[in-house]
Amino acid sequence: MGTTTPPRTLAEALRARGDESLAGLLRARPDLLNPVPNDITQLATRAGTRASVVRALEHLDRFALQTAEALAVAPDPAPYDTLLSLLTGDGLDDGEQRDDVGAAITAALPGALATLREQALVWGEDDRLRLVRTARELLAPSPQHPSPTGLGPTVAEATAGMSPGRLQEILAATGLPATHDPVSAVAALSALFTDRTRMAELLDTAPVEALSVLDRLVWGPPYGEVTPNPTPPVKWLRDRGLLLPVSTRTVVLPREAALHLRAGRAHRVPEPVPPVVAAAAERDPQAVDRAAAGQAFTALSTIEELLKLWDGGGPTILRAGGLSVRELKRAATALDVSEPIAAFWIELAYGAGLLASDGESDERYAPTPASDEWLDLAAEDRWTHLATAWLAATRTAGLVGGQDAKGRALSALGPELDRSAAPDVRRRVLALFAELPPGTAPEAETLLRRLRWERPLRGSAPTAEGSDLRSRLALWTLNEAELLGITGRGALSAQARALLDEGEETAAALLSPLLPEPLDHVLLQADLTAVAPGPLERPLADMLSVLADVESKGGATVYRFTPGSVRRALDAGQAAADLHAFLTAHSRTPVPQPLSYLIDDVARRHGHLRIGAAAAYVRCDDEAVLNEILADRRSMGLRLRRLAPTVLASQADPGSLLEALRDMGYAPAAESAEGDVLITRAGARRTPPRTPPVPVPEGPPVPDDTLLGAAVRAIRAGDTAATVARKEPQEGAPGSTPSGTLPRTTPAETLATVQAAAMTGSTVWIGYVNADGAASQRVIAPVRVEGGFVTAYDHTADEVRTYPLHRITGVAELAEEGKG
Repeated sequence: MGTTTPPRTLAEALRARGDESLAGLLRARPDLLNPVPNDITQLATRAGTRASVVRALEHLDRFALQTAEALAVAPDPAPYDTLLSLLTGDGLDDGEQRDDVGAAITAALPGALATLREQALVWGEDDRLRLVRTARELLAPSPQHPSPTGLGPTVAEATAGMSPGRLQEILAATGLPATHDPVSAVAALSALFTDRTRMAELLDTAPVEALSVLDRLVWGPPYGEVTPNPTPPVKWLRDRGLLLPVSTRTVVLPREAALHLRAGRAHRVPEPVPPVVAAAAERDPQAVDRAAAGQAFTALSTIEELLKLWDGGGPTILRAGGLSVRELKRAATALDVSEPIAAFWIELAYGAGLLASDGESDERYAPTPASDEWLDLAAEDRWTHLATAWLAATRTAGLVGGQDAKGRALSALGPELDRSAAPDVRRRVLALFAELPPGTAPEAETLLRRLRWERPLRGSAPTAEGSDLRSRLALWTLNEAELLGITGRGALSAQARALLDEGEETAAALLSPLLPEPLDHVLLQADLTAVAPGPLERPLADMLSVLADVESKGGATVYRFTPGSVRRALDAGQAAADLHAFLTAHSRTPVPQPLSYLIDDVARRHGHLRIGAAAAYVRCDDEAVLNEILADRRSMGLRLRRLAPTVLASQADPGSLLEALRDMGYAPAAESAEGDVLITRAGARRTPPRTPPVPVPEGPPVPDDTLLGAAVRAIRAGDTAATVARKEPQEGAPGSTPSGTLPRTTPAETLATVQAAAMTGSTVWIGYVNADGAASQRVIAPVRVEGGFVTAYDHTADEVRTYPLHRITGVAELAEEGKG
């Protein structure tokens, strides 16, 4: 094919492309690579399949899609000027189409057309533009699937089954000369509808009511229902072919007539320029960064509290998977947030690999070993870990509480929360944030409008969850980004910009100075409380969480010491002296006397009673204490009886006996079979090593440059094998085969030909059948022939391969350059 010969098929158009252009096609449509096509023809065939074309159309922006829709209703092929006219109009619409919009369309159309060409949705030169057939079928009008442009079928399509007599009646009513040739009649009617002057004269004679009917149909849908006895306005339109019958009760406004009424425009509102994301507010960038850092610190504290909440083993897993509504409410209460926000924090910890199921028979959620490593990181590194996990996660916490397509409730940590579009939407929303000046908060509605322009087919379709999913994902992204500290006061923070553009290290370096330094002290008060005026160092925070209960949070955290909290510290192996020393070392104020008395009083009674397993027993050196327990009515349910002056036996298990005596005001301690006090340490339960959940991809991954280069070389090589010129034996000669089929030669002829090619370094064409029985044709350059095998450079695979001679069906020499 000469360089000036226009392509006749999509395959020829692709074959004429350079390697960079082919790589661009495969990068834009990675589904075409699975598996790598054998040659250009197979690539073109795959690019025209319905599933692949639908996927490509879904990734077009609004104007590129409008360009494809205009081509779907244009003649096939269509000149560039015709396409431009369909988008801008013919300029005779009394000023309705503004000049600036037309100029914008003229400027944007080459880029939109280049996008469609790059994705192999359009091919051909500018004077013969062709939309691939599958895309035309998807976008062309039909009664079942009206065109997105709102245009109906052409006059020729609408009159395909019409009788010649009816055509003559329409010609007579419109004043056109009669003709007995149906083709000429259709052509004459089409010419009338496309003639601006004559159509204007025809419509000037129309009743006002008929023009009203046309106004309702002109922008679509173009179909309308009629009764057996239509009204005079409808009858007037039908008699003149302005409404053509589709069935006995349905009529349609033909495309040519609609385009006249639209002043030649395929779309009512062409959108060549993306909507601008408007600013809702402009704030001080430093104030934004500080607000985002404060929220980032809150996010870290919330995740740490969640891990601590489930430290000894979290809630059980539902049979269908996920967290029950009651457990979600319990977590929300403990974290002091609403249930949707609690679901977000739980899903974030799960997505970051900090929570998982323990895999036991009584399966529960619990922190993973990775959570301990995460807690040991600096605060800024912990935040970047969470933010990176959130950006890539396909699990969507916003769906919790809704229903799936079958009406089943969606639960937190459940199996149906993956939405493959979520990472793309999150990154695109943040990219739109980043395009605004620092400190600028975007207006949500304009941001959503921009997202719909960028992906109109994906952004406008309702889903099982309700409204369009991309818009809901965008709104969730706005809320989650604020919770996580990606944004502050509605604007993108500097650390988030760095995370998106430069990576985690730079983001952590920017965030670090904005986070409060951990403190190594608290302020003890006489009312048995301790005030932490900021975040505490981890060892101090861990010990204080055992020794005291959190009473309130905020800029400062208030801890309260109670008999139960002190007993909890003693159960964990601490002695009274250890607690006194700890408080003295970490308090900037003197240890209040009431707190010292509380610790000593609880310690004096702690372990005075010992609980062991009989079923259970109570042991105490003070007989009076045991007598007091036996006399207490609250102990009746424990079914205690005296075995010895200092020992009581119970039919309750040790755990229940411990709790019951503690509720009665005693401070018992559990002991082992050897009589040693059992120490209860918090946070001992961890899952086995777990990997974070893998995001569910939206489609095939975008290949890297190395894979693209190899794929293009393989396709080119396969195309060479499929299209190379070959010497064909004379018709009727031994071993001759019809043109286009695999060569057929005898084993002796095959061996002789490949040996000669190996000696002369020439290239031959072979037919080959692999072990699975699949036949293929290849172009090879034999290097060595021995032992029943031929080793050759395979141009089809672009590598050296070895082939058994008995699997070669035949061999043929390639034609010399310029012959064949």
